[in-house]
Amino acid sequence: MANTTSAKKMARKIARRTEVNRARRSRVRTFIRKVEEAISGGDHAVALAALRSAEPEMMRAAQHGIVHRNNASRKVSRLAARVNALRSA
Repeated sequence: MANTTSAKKMARKIARRTEVNRARRSRVRTFIRKVEEAISGGDHAVALAALRSAEPEMMRAAQHGIVHRNNASRKVSRLAARVNALRSA
């Protein structure tokens, strides 16, 4: 347990940040799931719309350090490739 005043304050700050980060991570996962569901549905227009709403959320999470920026970019790239594959199929 924290003994000093500053350590107690840091414990409170960490707990607050953890809650915010958990909510942001959950939000990103929800957007990714919507894109994947649209891809499995096979409708290119719906999948593209879902991807366009998910990409800014993923990049925002990367800016805030929730996920690594390369991780977010990789996920966007792979989802975009899957959405584009729907158009040609």
